[in-house]
Amino acid sequence: MLRVTKLADYGIVILTHLASHGGATANARDIASEVHLPVPVVSKILKSLARHGLLESHRGIKGGYGLARKPEAITIAQIILALEGPIAVTECNDRIRGECGLETGCPVSTNWQRINQAIYQALETITLAEMTRPLRRPLVGMPSQTGSSPFQVL
Repeated sequence: MLRVTKLADYGIVILTHLASHGGATANARDIASEVHLPVPVVSKILKSLARHGLLESHRGIKGGYGLARKPEAITIAQIILALEGPIAVTECNDRIRGECGLETGCPVSTNWQRINQAIYQALETITLAEMTRPLRRPLVGMPSQTGSSPFQVL
């Protein structure tokens, strides 16, 4: 199963929260309270996002974290990359050679690279600004287990 980690999910929730409040500066304690996450988790995520240039930290009595760029200029791929490292469906796609024993003669390696690239490109097209707005149209989702259609509408 392909799944976004909790850390990346929480990072997207935190950034979406900041973006929906006009990118105003907020401290970890206030953000944690508003998004219902533990302060240590929020602090860890905020520091990582700041290190990767998605947030700016501000010192002082009204200090905290604010968006480093407009929400339209931050993609979901950039957020995941900042919190989890390279987006890779399989070990052979994480750009670290030698981790897979089948790497040199793998008959499906190029197809996995193609799949990985498609996922990355999809995540690059979704911006933080879009995450602050509800969807206007339903998306096709996972295969349905009950209906006649192989897919269900989300």
